[in-house]
Amino acid sequence: MPDLQRTPERYTTEEYEERLVKIRADMARKGIDLLILSDPSNMAWVAGYGGWSFYVHQCVLVGPSGPPIWFGRGQDANGAYRTVWMTEEYVIGYPDQYVQSTERHPMEYLCGKLVDMGWHKGVIGVEMDNYWFSARAYERLQHGLPNARFADATGFINWHRSVKSDKELEYMRQAARIVERMHHRIAQKVEVGVRKCDLVAEIYDAGLRYDEWYGHGGDYPAIVPLLPSGPDAAAPHLTWDDLPMKADEGTFFEIAGCYQRYHVPLSRTIFLGKPPQHILDAESAVLEGMDAGLEVARPGNTCHDIADAFLKSLEKRGIIKDNRCGYSIGLSYPPDWGERTMSLRRGDRTELKPGMTFHFMTGLWMEDWGYETTESIAITQGDPEIFCDLPRKMLVKD
Repeated sequence: MPDLQRTPERYTTEEYEERLVKIRADMARKGIDLLILSDPSNMAWVAGYGGWSFYVHQCVLVGPSGPPIWFGRGQDANGAYRTVWMTEEYVIGYPDQYVQSTERHPMEYLCGKLVDMGWHKGVIGVEMDNYWFSARAYERLQHGLPNARFADATGFINWHRSVKSDKELEYMRQAARIVERMHHRIAQKVEVGVRKCDLVAEIYDAGLRYDEWYGHGGDYPAIVPLLPSGPDAAAPHLTWDDLPMKADEGTFFEIAGCYQRYHVPLSRTIFLGKPPQHILDAESAVLEGMDAGLEVARPGNTCHDIADAFLKSLEKRGIIKDNRCGYSIGLSYPPDWGERTMSLRRGDRTELKPGMTFHFMTGLWMEDWGYETTESIAITQGDPEIFCDLPRKMLVKD
C-alpha cells in the first residue's frame, strides 16, 4: 500500500482497544465467536470507517483475537486505509465484479476469507434487523458457511454505544452549537412568501458552514430537514417542496446538528400569524409535561419514568399521545439518527445511567395539525444536561 495521509482518528487507539475488550467479554458471555457488523454506525464505532459506501455490502469483523477487520468494496479500501485505526493488513477489499451482480455476491467472497482465517465455524453473530444487511446476504452466508451457526446480534454494539465517553459528549456539545445556529437562521429567514426549498438551503448552509467562533463545520445529518406546515404537520415525517410559506400556518422544524457523525436533534415550531387557541393550549401542555419528564431524568430511574411523567401531564389536559416520546441518540448514518436501542416510552424499564443521551421527542401530531418543541439531553449524576440553549417556546411571527 502506498504512503497515505490518514484522517485524524475520531477517538484514540486506546479508546478503540478498550471498547474491543468489553465487546469480546460480552461475546464470550453470549457464546458468540465472531461478529459481522454491517450497521455503518457500529462499523465506525468499532473500526473508525465512515465513508458513504453503505449502499454496497460491507462489514466489520470482530473475531476471537486481534484488531477488527474491515471488509468492503475494493475501491472503498482506500477510504478504509485512511480512516480505520487498524493497519492495512486488517482491510479486505472485494473485486468490483461482486458489486450489484446477479451472478455472485460479496458474502460469497467473505465466506472464502473466513475459511482462510479459520473463522468459518462456531457461532457467528449477524445484525438481522437493520437497514444494511439483506436477506440475500444472510442466505449467502448460510450457504457458504455450512459448519457455522448464526445468532441474531441486532443491537449488540448499539447497546455498547448507549453510554457516551467524555469525547463523545464533547462531539455532541459541538453538534448542539450547530443546531442552535440552524434554528437561529430559520428564525431570521422564515416569513410569509419564502419558498420552503430556499429555507432548507439556508438550513443546510447554517448546518454545514465552517464557524470561526466554534472552530468547526458540520457533517451531513442522517435525516433531512422535516418541516410540514398547517394540516400537513399532522404527519411527522414530511420534508419540503418549492411552494411559499403561508400566513396563519404553523410549521415545525425537526432538524439536527451533526459533528463527527454525532447528532443532536432539536425541534421548534414557528407560527406565521396569530396562533389559534388549541395550538397555544398544546404548547402549554407540552412544556409542562417536558418539565415533568426532565425532573425524573436521573440515574436509577427508567425510560418509562420519563415517558410516564410526560404523558400523565398531557392526559390531565385531555391530550393523548400514542407514540413514544424519545429515543437514544449519538453516532449515526442515514437513514436514522437514533441508536435503535431504548425508547422513552411506557414499559421500557431500561435504567438511566450517566452518559446516556436522548432526544426527548415530545411532538404532537393530531388530526389536522402538529406541534413540536423538543430537547436533546444527557443523563448526568444530577439534573440532566440540556444540550441546546434555545428558548423552549413557539416562535410567533406576524
